[in-house]
Amino acid sequence: MLKKMSLSLLTILIVALPAFALAMTGHGGDCASCHKLTEKEATELISKTGGVVTSVKQSPAKGLFELQVERNGQKGLIFMDYSKKFLLQGMVFDREKLEPVTAHKLDIPQPKQQTSLDVKTIPVGGAIIMGNPKGAKKLYVFTDPDCPYCRNAHAELKKLVKLAPDVAIHVVLFPLPMHPGAYDKARSIVEAQSLDILDKAFEGKDVPKPVKETSKATVDENIKYANANGISGTPTMVMPDGKIEVGVRDAETLKKMLEGK
Repeated sequence: MLKKMSLSLLTILIVALPAFALAMTGHGGDCASCHKLTEKEATELISKTGGVVTSVKQSPAKGLFELQVERNGQKGLIFMDYSKKFLLQGMVFDREKLEPVTAHKLDIPQPKQQTSLDVKTIPVGGAIIMGNPKGAKKLYVFTDPDCPYCRNAHAELKKLVKLAPDVAIHVVLFPLPMHPGAYDKARSIVEAQSLDILDKAFEGKDVPKPVKETSKATVDENIKYANANGISGTPTMVMPDGKIEVGVRDAETLKKMLEGK
């Protein structure tokens, strides 16, 4: 699984894992002897995501199954609790080392880890620009139209536009494999090059169906670039100096970050 992830997702895991751990009270043996899940059953349970489960293992965090999922050529991990009612997106972290731990470490290629990148390499050909297109300061945001954290981030970015009139926000569409409808929505936004369509997508409203092959190539390029540069969670922002920031920031904080404060 990719190492970098949304801080919001990490928060979910920190909050949720103790609840699942309570279900393990009184268990002293091998979890796998009592709790079982096959790839076939798991695929049926997550059918709404459009993904196929290729492997199921016990997560390093007790109380969870770790599922390796493939969709549209992408591999990723999601977690399912032992009740098989809930899914978690993100990674499990070792509390002492603050490093991700996974039962599928050898199965999923680990991308190079970066804390910054050359902004000139970011694929902005199909990006939607919010704010001042000629702004001296440029902020790059990798976002998924079906990601709830991205929806919150989008609202803050709209506020930022009013607070910082000299900023050009390049919205790079990066649909995650666990959101089945995000890929086509991303293509539609790219094709329309419309802030109105972008807003509608984040509001959960219907958007036009994609019709151009060029939008597929653009979104695929965004996905390839993100995966190659350690970007796995959304929203992920890249500051003007290339520093990578993961997770949601409020507009005031973003303004200060862009000012170097």
